[in-house]
Amino acid sequence: MTTLAESHDALLLDLDGTVYLGGQPIDHVAPALARAAVLGATSVFVTNNASRPPADVAAALTSMGIAAEPADVLTSPQAAAVMLADRHPAGSKVLVIGAPWLEESVRQAGLVPVREAAQNPVAVVQGHSPDTGWRDLAEGCIALRAGADWVACNVDTTLPTDRGMLPGNGSMVAALVTATGLHPRVAGKPERPLLDAAVRQVGSTRPLVVGDRLDTDIACAVGASTPSLMVLTGVSTASDLMAADPDHRPTYLAFDMRGLVEEDRAVRIPGPAAPRTSREWSVRSDSSCLLLSSEQSGDGGVSDAAALRALAMLTAAAWGSGLTAVRPHDAAAAAALTKCGIPVRPAGSGPRMFEDSLD
Repeated sequence: MTTLAESHDALLLDLDGTVYLGGQPIDHVAPALARAAVLGATSVFVTNNASRPPADVAAALTSMGIAAEPADVLTSPQAAAVMLADRHPAGSKVLVIGAPWLEESVRQAGLVPVREAAQNPVAVVQGHSPDTGWRDLAEGCIALRAGADWVACNVDTTLPTDRGMLPGNGSMVAALVTATGLHPRVAGKPERPLLDAAVRQVGSTRPLVVGDRLDTDIACAVGASTPSLMVLTGVSTASDLMAADPDHRPTYLAFDMRGLVEEDRAVRIPGPAAPRTSREWSVRSDSSCLLLSSEQSGDGGVSDAAALRALAMLTAAAWGSGLTAVRPHDAAAAAALTKCGIPVRPAGSGPRMFEDSLD
């Protein structure tokens, strides 16, 4: 088996929750991406975040030890501005709700950014800014009710930070949806414009989407018929993965970015009809849950790679059966679930820790 970095010519990388979290690099990212480059995979940092220009993002990545140039970064404001320029003539006024970089992206697309509805904009563009307030939304509301076109950079409802999940641009977009009854066109993930722009930018023929969110990164990949790797370093959890809709299901799974460059740290998720037994694990089910059992004797010690394979088998079983509750049958199964972040709640009391086998 070759590594994912050897099998794909471009890695379309999410940032928040995938490369860094709260301004700090996630463990193993820098060496993994450096190794991926040696193996022939170009990194493109594709972010829904609309608050910073590519040069600032590249500088921040470089300070974390991650090699990046401004040309390696593609942001949702750039894709949003292209969408606006495709529909409206050069020189058209666009009301901007968001950060200065969104304003500059509009200007670079040949349009005129404004901040007040009284200036009669033909469109409203909305992106994340921590400074967005009621007055900004009110101007947007007035313009939209007057018939302006509407493009949102992204509709992520939350933003992962070192303080936890905070409101994302989607939460602000939702306020205007509620106030107007209208819905925007969307440039960023999970829609395709941002992903398509990244593929064109590097001339990729074998791209791989890498992200932590099922509802944006992975959904975008599915919509574009592009393979994807989900890393368990950000928003979506193993339990979320098992309950994922068909439109939110990744191709591959890894605990972290080492899955790009180490064969045993990434696994392809089998199809829902795949066998539920291997040399390591078996998964059985009753009407209410899945039961994970180890097929090997031991003291309960489980490697990360083995736990990842267990999760992939459980995920396939969950997608095929609709069951997402899991119980361990033995100590090794309990250890695997714990490594995957799935709560272990053995039933029964007394000396028997784990569930009896299901018929």
